[in-house]
Amino acid sequence: MGKAKKRSFHLGINQNFSTMTREDAIKGAVSMLEKGNDEADNLITLFGLSAEELLEGGASYETVKSRKSILK
Repeated sequence: MGKAKKRSFHLGINQNFSTMTREDAIKGAVSMLEKGNDEADNLITLFGLSAEELLEGGASYETVKSRKSILK
């Protein structure tokens, strides 16, 4: 593979990742919690979200209370 093709290939790989802000993580975690998706736990632990942030984001108290073992 030539230099230019290799450079283009690696540039394409690196552009596949998008950035996620803390606010996006909170919104995503709240929507996943409402749907009962277990992937919300990954977002919560990755960003170190607190119960207060999730409650302010719109999650129900019962849902947040059920995840108290992974919340700060």
